[in-house]
Amino acid sequence: MTTLDILPEVTCPPTDLWSDEPPLESDLHLQQIIILLSCLELLWQEKNDYYASGNLTIYYNEEQLKKRNFCGPDFFVVLDTEKRPRKSWVVWGEQGKYPNVIVEILSDSTANIDRTKKKILYQNTFRTPNYFWFDPNTLELQGFRLIEGQYQAISANEQGYLWSEELGLYLGIFDRKLRYFTVDGQLVPTPQEAELQERQAKEQALLEKEQERQAKEQALLEKEQERQAKEQALLEKEQERQAKEQALLEKEQERQAKKRLAAKLRELGINPQTI
Repeated sequence: MTTLDILPEVTCPPTDLWSDEPPLESDLHLQQIIILLSCLELLWQEKNDYYASGNLTIYYNEEQLKKRNFCGPDFFVVLDTEKRPRKSWVVWGEQGKYPNVIVEILSDSTANIDRTKKKILYQNTFRTPNYFWFDPNTLELQGFRLIEGQYQAISANEQGYLWSEELGLYLGIFDRKLRYFTVDGQLVPTPQEAELQERQAKEQALLEKEQERQAKEQALLEKEQERQAKEQALLEKEQERQAKEQALLEKEQERQAKKRLAAKLRELGINPQTI
């Protein structure tokens, strides 16, 4: 009888974990997360190799899983991954991938942690290339780029925007909200703004088409008026010619009448010159 060595059972941490995040601090936080998500989804609607989410737990080791002592980022993006719904982001179930970009929305209760503890975590453990924080009340915006293992502040451009090479976009403030801007400084619209722009573009196209139609009609009207004016001028010229002919005719008739009268008088023995 052969005795088989029985290996001890290896237990892997679960990967199908629900997010365990506290409620958002305020409506401003909710609105800001929705803007960041919806704008990116609209801009990248043809892409299927990224994952973006907000207020979702990131599970990155067993100790953290046991203690449940870490709140997920307010917003994060992972590149080169499958775009699909998730209950949470479980690093060991995602081929060890951490976020490429993280954005924290500051509040009175979280600002200190976001600036210190989380910044260190994202730098040393997550190794997240781009980290940003934004205060929706004071409009403070800071960004950091991971260089040789250390976060270095991202310098703003002339418009005050911060470049994210991971997203290929600028992050900046517009109408008191954190927004994306393209490389040439164009605002990335929200779905509502894009719909409005599309509707306005269609209305403008219809307006220009109507103006073009009216211009053509006006040109035809002016051409017709010019034709009628020419016809009127020819008519008046013809009437003037006929009036002249009529005057000559009447003058000739008067001459003929005088001639006949003179002849009649002579028949009667009267000299016309004496009358």
